Amino acid sequence: MTTFTTEETSEPVPLELATTARARRRGLLGRPGIEGALLLTPANSVHTLGMRFAIDVAYLDRSSRVLAVRTMRPGRLGLPRPRARQVLEAEAGAMERWGVRRGARITVQHT
Repeated sequence: MTTFTTEETSEPVPLELATTARARRRGLLGRPGIEGALLLTPANSVHTLGMRFAIDVAYLDRSSRVLAVRTMRPGRLGLPRPRARQVLEAEAGAMERWGVRRGARITVQHT
């Protein structure tokens, strides 16, 4: 099982990894929701075309520090973030609950 934490999370958050081009293209498309989050790597932009729900998107730099967090409604096209190397996606509202905000560092654990 893979999880992630921030400096502010008390419990690890379930994490799915999208490391292949196919998995990154699919992302959360066609899903009714997600338990935890999805990490797209490498990635520097996302879209919500065809999505069923709004998502929170955190753009991470090469050291897994959060550059920006945005909420995207379905049917939107996000602009690329030049310094972003990974994108963390979750249902809208989740990032705030987990303490994922600009400047936070994401730590991924594989168990």
